[in-house]
Amino acid sequence: MASSVGFAHPTSSLIINKKDKSLSVVPSTSQLSIYKCKKPISNNISMAMATRQSERKPATTGSMKSPMTMTEKILAKGAEKAEVKAGDNVWVNVDVFMTNDISGPGSIGIFQKEFGENAKVWDREKVVVIPDHYIFTSDERANRNVDILREFSLDQNIKYFYDITDLSNFKANPDYKGVCHIALAQEGHCRPGEILLGTDSHTCTAGAFGQFATGIGNTEAGFVLGTGALLLKVPQTLRFVMNGEMPDYLLAKDLILQIIGEISVAGATYKSMEFVGTTVESLNMEERMTLCNMVIEAGGKNGDKTSVPYEPVYSDGLASFHSEFRFDISKLEPLVAKPHSPDNRALARECKHIKIDRVYIGSCTGGKTQDFLAAAKLFLASGKKVKVPTFLVPATQKVWVDIYTLIVPGSGGKTCSQIFEEAGCDTPASPSCAACMGGPKDTYARMNEAQVCVSTTNRNFPGRMGHKEGQIYLASPYTAAASALTGYITDPREFLH
Repeated sequence: MASSVGFAHPTSSLIINKKDKSLSVVPSTSQLSIYKCKKPISNNISMAMATRQSERKPATTGSMKSPMTMTEKILAKGAEKAEVKAGDNVWVNVDVFMTNDISGPGSIGIFQKEFGENAKVWDREKVVVIPDHYIFTSDERANRNVDILREFSLDQNIKYFYDITDLSNFKANPDYKGVCHIALAQEGHCRPGEILLGTDSHTCTAGAFGQFATGIGNTEAGFVLGTGALLLKVPQTLRFVMNGEMPDYLLAKDLILQIIGEISVAGATYKSMEFVGTTVESLNMEERMTLCNMVIEAGGKNGDKTSVPYEPVYSDGLASFHSEFRFDISKLEPLVAKPHSPDNRALARECKHIKIDRVYIGSCTGGKTQDFLAAAKLFLASGKKVKVPTFLVPATQKVWVDIYTLIVPGSGGKTCSQIFEEAGCDTPASPSCAACMGGPKDTYARMNEAQVCVSTTNRNFPGRMGHKEGQIYLASPYTAAASALTGYITDPREFLH
């Protein structure tokens, strides 16, 4: 389980936990200097991000008796308490609950069993239902899952149900959005200081907006549907300070692969991850979403627009953190995660001998507008054609439109779609999760054979994208695009410099 809450204020990013007075230098494979407080790391993370502000505002959670982290402040507000601390078990009010087609039917079944067939959800305007995983398929069970969502949403008069009925043409469904974690942000459901719970582990993506966002199970979801509340344990917070000018050949995917490689896939179990520093401040919102998205791959608890008023939340300068890690990002090199774990980190240039069969650019991690702009930039710089099948899956309808309409800087007026066509990529597919989680055998770009794939997705466990003997190398859009051009895992600097 992972949760995220946003980027913390830079002035507090330089403060070291006073209880951890000894520091050590930890070398990495990329010779990146990392300073961390010596304290054992446990499992489960949440994530935090915040933008620069001129001065700290008083906490909005009442009289503050002791300094609190962002996560503690948000949970204190949700619990209607003046303060909470790590380890406390508190009942919190949920601001937004999200479910999708793979977990929604189970959550609905539990809600109806425990609260009654005719029971109503606690607030129809706080429930968001987004079909996104197994959509464009002829599989009867997958289609039935969407039918269950539709029947329930209509019966409950759910305000935010993003339905799809015409599977032959996604554009014929104006309500359909695509991948839930990106759609939540695009449709204004991600707001600083609020609590968002979803039946998907990558719900932590919303931490980029300063929101406590985490995935929950179907039983918990059934309870939330009926009550709008949930008992949560306040997690400890790990702080990641990233400073230095980010090289133009790196993307946020490289940053999070570096972090996961350092602390492992279990290094943040039931903890909140807070990202701060000058590098973080320089990231655009979609890159921050990438950083928060893969908090769950470290075991974490939590990590575009809105018409609802909100107030930013920041960690207090003297707040207590479980551990602190420091990175000089200017020294980082492009990375990949080798099969079969996101923490199996390696330098892209060290894997140049690995022949690949395909490239996949998409998902909640790597299927956003900025991800496709990055891939198009590299293809444009190379002037070459891909040597392996290259699949493109925009996360949402809005991203799909951007691919066909946004002009790529320095391209002489070309859009991403034009550059992709010239490079020999597959035509951008219908927005969805597609092959990220395998799915039915007719799922677009599913690995139905034991192949080697470079992917911008978030997990590379056996069978994750289909075939159980498939090999998945996780990488940034830059590295994925560079690898498509050579047929081998390739450092993007070969084309960007």
